[in-house]
Amino acid sequence: MPMPADLNAYGDVFGGWIMAQVDIAGAIPAMRRARGRVATVAVNSFMFKQPVSVGDLVSFYARVGSVGRTSVSVDVEVFAQRHPENPITVKVTEARLTYVAVGADGTKREIPPAA
Repeated sequence: MPMPADLNAYGDVFGGWIMAQVDIAGAIPAMRRARGRVATVAVNSFMFKQPVSVGDLVSFYARVGSVGRTSVSVDVEVFAQRHPENPITVKVTEARLTYVAVGADGTKREIPPAA
């Protein structure tokens, strides 16, 4: 849930706050599929559909879109639940990010076959 410190002068949540949360959400399935450390290498697409306001309950849903030799692309959808007295849920953002699997030394490594 975004807090007042996450708002711009017009009362909307900073896009950068949402982008950071999307990156965190996307990294989780990427790490699971890569079975280890990953690094964000690209934000392939990012679309803000509606503003997010303080008090909105924001949910992030991420799933692996494709897997390459060393990289994983993840699709993330973001929804906001608003107006607790008469709740509605709206899609506010969608994005696709690419992560590369990296080894302990920070160099890219191959992703193991699916289990």
